[in-house]
Amino acid sequence: MNDQDSPTWRIWVDTAQRIVSFHPVEGFELLEFHDQALFHHCVDEYTRQRYRYQ
Repeated sequence: MNDQDSPTWRIWVDTAQRIVSFHPVEGFELLEFHDQALFHHCVDEYTRQRYRYQ
């Protein structure tokens, strides 16, 4: 599978309000992942830090 075919996982994060979104939100920082394990690790870390999800 080449880079063009590999899936991309995206989350949008607001560190000031401690919110993670799985859809685009104006003013939130976009994080893109090309590795599913790294994506899950990041989500787990935000959960550990008690971020809210929307």
